[in-house]
Amino acid sequence: MSESADDGETAFEGVLRQIDDTVPFEPGYYNESYLDRRITARMRRRDTESHAEYERILRDDADERQALMDALTINVTEFFRNPEMWDVLRDVLRERTADQRRVRVWSAPSADGREPYSVAMLACDDPEIDESRVEVLGSDISEEALDNARDGVYHTTRTTDIAEELEPLSDPDRYVDRDGDTFRVREAPRRLVEFETHDLIRDGARDPFDVVLCRNLLIYIDVDHKAALFDTMEASLAADGVLVLGMTESVPPNRSDRYEPIDKRRRVFGRR
Repeated sequence: MSESADDGETAFEGVLRQIDDTVPFEPGYYNESYLDRRITARMRRRDTESHAEYERILRDDADERQALMDALTINVTEFFRNPEMWDVLRDVLRERTADQRRVRVWSAPSADGREPYSVAMLACDDPEIDESRVEVLGSDISEEALDNARDGVYHTTRTTDIAEELEPLSDPDRYVDRDGDTFRVREAPRRLVEFETHDLIRDGARDPFDVVLCRNLLIYIDVDHKAALFDTMEASLAADGVLVLGMTESVPPNRSDRYEPIDKRRRVFGRR
């Protein structure tokens, strides 16, 4: 039986209200099962099974509010995640830089920066891509994630093998300095990338980009807000731009006439 508060809201709803009031995160955008998993994980860390008690913790403990913000932010990432997609993106960057044009790429959400750095490393590594024409923006709602991204330092752990993630590159040592299990992104790819805070739903569109990567966010977004997210991406995409989604995501059926698959299986779409 779920806990309930005096005003008729459930204790879980009380936690969501507390998040809405005190954490720079909009819970209403995300589906309830995702929120429940992340909140429950934090409750276990705080050794409580009571949503009402956890609401009080959030109200009184700024450190816990930050910890929950970090837990709620979509932060699962790796260098060159889904390598087959990067083969398709390689061709896109080759073609567009060959046209003597500036190519602007937006990675959102960028989490700890590995996706935008992957774009930059790919551009630097491929002799058929003119990296001097590539600009990459990584954005996220988490300031801590962005601080980590700007540092550009990554560690191999029990669950993360950075050297393995970098295997798609011809010579990873050209793009990272390695000290044991610590990897620091070198200047060549770093100079192509900038990071800034941006909420894809609340902050609206950006200046048009040639490529927008929005991978593995839609699966967590509540159905009522997916349209707003696509509105932002479409308004931020150049007339001939390329949209890249996660491997389990797709363009909504009511928008499919606006895109043509470049590689449908790898979720790469060109705007019509």
